[in-house]
Amino acid sequence: MNIQEALYIFEYICWILASVAVAYPLIYSLASLGTRKSYYPTANKQHKFAILFPAYKEDRVILPVVESFLQQHYPQELYKVIVISDHMQETTNERLAQLPITLLKANYENSSKAKALNFAMDHFERDEFDAVVILDADNIVDTNFLLEINKVFDAGVQAIQAHRTAKNRNTDIAVLDGLSEEVNNSIFRRGHVRLGISSALIGSGMIFNYQWFHDNVKHLVTTGEDKELEVLLLKQRIFIEFLDEVYVYDEKTQGEKGFYNQRRRWLATQFAQWGRVFKDLPQAILSGNIDYSDKLIQWVLPPRLILFGGIIVMGSIMQIIDWPLALKWWALFLIMGVTLCLAIPDKLVDDRFKKSINKLPLLFIMMVVNLFRMKGMNKKFVNTEKNGSSTL
Repeated sequence: MNIQEALYIFEYICWILASVAVAYPLIYSLASLGTRKSYYPTANKQHKFAILFPAYKEDRVILPVVESFLQQHYPQELYKVIVISDHMQETTNERLAQLPITLLKANYENSSKAKALNFAMDHFERDEFDAVVILDADNIVDTNFLLEINKVFDAGVQAIQAHRTAKNRNTDIAVLDGLSEEVNNSIFRRGHVRLGISSALIGSGMIFNYQWFHDNVKHLVTTGEDKELEVLLLKQRIFIEFLDEVYVYDEKTQGEKGFYNQRRRWLATQFAQWGRVFKDLPQAILSGNIDYSDKLIQWVLPPRLILFGGIIVMGSIMQIIDWPLALKWWALFLIMGVTLCLAIPDKLVDDRFKKSINKLPLLFIMMVVNLFRMKGMNKKFVNTEKNGSSTL
């Protein structure tokens, strides 16, 4: 075998792998199409909720968020707002203490969301609540949020992911970040549950059976606590529901630096799961654990931006070397484009979106650079700075 033949074989293998990575989101994008509301009957019981707000240096946003949540149309004695204040100013803590909430003060040298959640559970008994809600310090919810969650929880669902969506579109990066989140909602959440497979978690807007969470929170040790929770749930065959109509409004990253750091942490967290994939996937398949098998396969897929850019690069190279061989790459490019079009909500395709597209080449370069700068990031807490921006 000469060098040219070896290169052609390598190119074909790359195309096969890319085809699998393109087919996966296409299937779930198709499944996500149309409107199909989830129906849960009126609850027979009003359950008691613990509302956790881990807040690391969130002085700019935490107060109005907590005040907003306290407007819930739900009996006040049946939910407790718990703010885990970490490295926040004393003036902020004093103002929080005046509200009808529980304020827990932490001051970790190496802070993380996992530590904050463990810290909160250490202060409450295992049977003190029925369910726990985890929100970020910038998250806003509708006043009927707990009423809707209570319906689902009363129906016996033990793990829930609400529909997290952008509350700001004030910069090109924020527009693209919000768009990416909605594509993920279509593929990894709505599309999944419509095919009877567990939704992905996203880090906030998560609701769990309180006793289960109290027992399992000690296993959260990295900055990818949502992925650790997914593993724990899916290994125990606990289905994760997605509530498409129950919104959690989240402030999106607004600048290139914030996007770079956030994606760097996300990439590190995803690649840190690869060892688990190769160890657990055979057993998950043999035991018929479809949800966990799907999750493990999902974690070995490249990020969309890198996949899309990689297809363009390979297609361009083959166009120069042997143009007929480039056709299969351009076919993948077309299918990937159709997949994204199916997954993007129509309401987000506006002038603001069209203007933001020119940032995509820069974001692709940043993602590629991130591939070489991930060491230790899954254990290092990187806080995404928020300033309370909202265009709601």
